[in-house]
Amino acid sequence: MFLGFFNFLIFLPSSFTLSYMWSFGSMLGIMLMSQIFTGFFLTFYYSAVDSFFSVQYIMYEVNFGWFVRLMHSNGASMFFFFIYLHIFKGLVYGGYRLVVVWVIGLLIYFFLMGVAFTGYVLIWGQMSYWAAVVITSLITSVPFFGKYLVWWIWGSFSVCGNTLKFFYSIHFILPWFLVFMVFFHLFFLHFTGSTSSLYCHGDYDKIHFFPGFWLKDFFDVFFYFFLIFFSLFFSFSLMDPMIFVESDSMVSPSHVVPEWYFLFAFTILRSVPDKLFGVVLMFGSVFVLFFLIFFVFYCSLLDIFLYFFVMSFVWIFFWLTWAGCYPTDYPFCYFNMFFTFMYFFCVFFICTINFLSFKLFF
Repeated sequence: MFLGFFNFLIFLPSSFTLSYMWSFGSMLGIMLMSQIFTGFFLTFYYSAVDSFFSVQYIMYEVNFGWFVRLMHSNGASMFFFFIYLHIFKGLVYGGYRLVVVWVIGLLIYFFLMGVAFTGYVLIWGQMSYWAAVVITSLITSVPFFGKYLVWWIWGSFSVCGNTLKFFYSIHFILPWFLVFMVFFHLFFLHFTGSTSSLYCHGDYDKIHFFPGFWLKDFFDVFFYFFLIFFSLFFSFSLMDPMIFVESDSMVSPSHVVPEWYFLFAFTILRSVPDKLFGVVLMFGSVFVLFFLIFFVFYCSLLDIFLYFFVMSFVWIFFWLTWAGCYPTDYPFCYFNMFFTFMYFFCVFFICTINFLSFKLFF
């Protein structure tokens, strides 16, 4: 078994055209292990009964607890940064043509969002508490069962300590499920082979994984050292100041803002006045990417048109992320609605181009 795994890492056929953009996946593996390790250490001293002060205890009393906590909180941001780069790379080079790999990858991304949200709530600061109130209250938009489902999650008739214990359990269990899914993601990736910068898929340009791609993946160490540097010198620059205030169920912040990696979905949620439709669009912002698998084949044509709409999708994502920091006042209310429409429109056009290229040329 060990010999087979060794041969897998040495003699794996890989396209010689793979650039450093294909190293994002290995960086995500490093970040997943880092988050599990630092999170496991934090569980030794975290208490769901006295959550806010247990976080302060970790920061001020536990030896190097401040460093582990900062690596964990800032590591989440770096994790999502490379997740988005990985997805954008897959869109540019047609990674959705590897159907099973793409589906498992999107499921990993969806569950990772759940892990990040539940971890953000565990701080139990003013902003994280009200983020839990706002997000869980969206479940009430589900017809008939929404009210009972949100009561079950809360463990009461409002967000309370029982809710925190529920999120703590989810945040601890889901990462191990993600490791299981990552294993299958890599298995099917290496079973079918990766895409390449040639916009095609085949066995005509393959070389051994070692030593060239080992050296490229070793570049990930630089990014991890950057994370350490960022955690030491810009420790709280990505956090909202209200996260340092103990939660108060009687006073809500003037503007509830999630972490930056959720801002695009938050903007989409607020772009429409109907609550249920907003929730559907928010989840649809992730699941719409599943539609890309229905009109694909291993050859890629009309690449210029595909590249245009993919880059339009990327810039719209950036705009939605930026707009999520601001209230939905004029003119943001109209811009948010327009760019939400364009977000889904770009995915529709990518599917249309793939469908037409197959019908016209094959």
